[in-house]
Amino acid sequence: MQRYFVTSEDWRGDRVTIRDEDAKHISKVMRMQVGDNIICCDNNGRASVCEIIDLGAGTVEVQVIQDVEMHAEMPVKVTIAQGLPKSDKLEFIVQKGTELGASIFFPFSADRSVAKWDDKKAVKKRERLEKIAKEAAEQSHRNKIPEVLTPGTFSDLLKLAQQYKIKIVAFEEEAKQQELTRFASALNTGTEGDSILCVIGPEGGLSEQEATCLKEHGFQLCGLGPRILRTETAPLYMLSAISYHFELKG
Repeated sequence: MQRYFVTSEDWRGDRVTIRDEDAKHISKVMRMQVGDNIICCDNNGRASVCEIIDLGAGTVEVQVIQDVEMHAEMPVKVTIAQGLPKSDKLEFIVQKGTELGASIFFPFSADRSVAKWDDKKAVKKRERLEKIAKEAAEQSHRNKIPEVLTPGTFSDLLKLAQQYKIKIVAFEEEAKQQELTRFASALNTGTEGDSILCVIGPEGGLSEQEATCLKEHGFQLCGLGPRILRTETAPLYMLSAISYHFELKG
């Protein structure tokens, strides 16, 4: 069943109004008709089966039939702090990271980041990433759309880190030194409801200075197995491992 996120302002009791691109998707792409059912989510955990009662010009009116219990969110809140990569790699990371359960994405400019975003570009890029996160959340039946933060600096990353219990850095030098148990050990300290901050460098990885600074601020420098991963692969590996540890391990 198709799923759409709708702002809380457009929920009025048992009536919901769907607007703009989502309304167009329902009527023009999916070619739905009055009487068809969809699922509406309010991005605060509520999900409801709804029946289409009117297809208007630019809006679709639906009526709530019943609320449904959805349990698609991770039991821990994972933030992916990604050193700005080149080309469209960040779009890939946000899309797949959303499917894998990330709660927040924070792009930051690292020492070895080739990509540079000025303020104008950052606004457009963030809007694009938010759209990708929304569509991926709908596709993967998430209860909530991950938040995409405004791109920041390494200093902003250190400030952000103050609110996290578990702080992990993907650092390839640790893998080369066969320090392969720190990631698992860090996850073993976590419990349901904790927040986890995962830091991944851009192409070329984090600099030694950045790694040292992060370690001084309470981060665990972790290898991700004996193989060196690309910048766009590392966050997906980390999310998969976290999902297994907290959701599937038993």
